[in-house]
Amino acid sequence: MADGVLDLEPLAPSTGRRMEQAIAAVRAAIDDGRMKPGVKYSAYQLAEVLGISRTPVRDALLRLEEVGLIKFEARQGFRILLPQPKEIAEIFGVRLALELPAVRKAATVADPALARELLHQRRLMRAAAAKGDENVFAQHDLRLHDLILAAADNARARDIVKSLRETTRLLGASTADRTRTLRDIDDEHAPILDAVIAGDPDCAEAAMRDHLVNTGKLLVTQAIRSADADLSAEEIWTAAVF
Repeated sequence: MADGVLDLEPLAPSTGRRMEQAIAAVRAAIDDGRMKPGVKYSAYQLAEVLGISRTPVRDALLRLEEVGLIKFEARQGFRILLPQPKEIAEIFGVRLALELPAVRKAATVADPALARELLHQRRLMRAAAAKGDENVFAQHDLRLHDLILAAADNARARDIVKSLRETTRLLGASTADRTRTLRDIDDEHAPILDAVIAGDPDCAEAAMRDHLVNTGKLLVTQAIRSADADLSAEEIWTAAVF
């Protein structure tokens, strides 16, 4: 049985993947407070209010459980969990370990084609920031980082970072319009691109480190505040990052 009432709109008719749409609906409901941490909800209840079958809802919830956003309970019940500060710090610890050597290598192999692609993604990020479109901005942000990882020619590192960023997204961990604006986030990418295009691996690594450390620490601090916990963001960060 569910404890909480779900006030969600039915999903619009679509040919898209219902699992992804269900994930987006849950994330949006958490973001705007219609679904609250700690309250027990029902998978059957969620399928009914969304107007879709139980199978894509079950698949969506399994994906959200995998990244730690929900916890299943008996008889198809589940509860929303808050992102854990330690988990976020660990994600950024791994990203630092992979993306710093990647950006160094990208700076040593950068050519005009890579420069054009990077600058194109940055223009798209700026346009999304000007419109305040966080979802589109995040897509181009992901693409920009992926271009750097692709230039480093390590497919396994590229896949791992994609997975970690997807986990961060599903957890709802974002600093946009909370502790910094989309424009602020975009500005942090400028020195990274400048250094890669200039073929300066030392500056590229330093700029990427600044960007990831700043983002990671802000997200850890936000998670602590959301949990109303008496924890030290610096201690959590230091313990998790290599």
